[in-house]
Amino acid sequence: MYELMIRSNFAAAHQLREIGGSCEQLHGHTWKVEVFLQGEELEEKGILMDFRKVKSIVKKRINKLDHHYLNDVLEGMNPTTENLARYLFEKLEESICSEGAKLSKIRVWESDDACVSYEKDSV
Repeated sequence: MYELMIRSNFAAAHQLREIGGSCEQLHGHTWKVEVFLQGEELEEKGILMDFRKVKSIVKKRINKLDHHYLNDVLEGMNPTTENLARYLFEKLEESICSEGAKLSKIRVWESDDACVSYEKDSV
């Protein structure tokens, strides 16, 4: 099994609800996003999927979050890192696929020492 990973980042603000503490105040992060693809077979050129293609797809989605208020973007969801990771996975899942590769996991870092990973159940 091959695994490919690219990193991207964006800056955005959010205000968590019903968790108590200072995170309920409006604040922002420079979020780091890691996008993982897996596959058994390589394309003819010997690659799982072109890095440039993956980066382009991710950048288009990340640009919709960059310098935005995540409470508005994640309509109806508490804009936690967990919900952000699932949101990104669901938005990217259809766009990032080829015959041999599929989106397997998203990891979102809200700081240098705190992150969340999301992957869909394989059941």
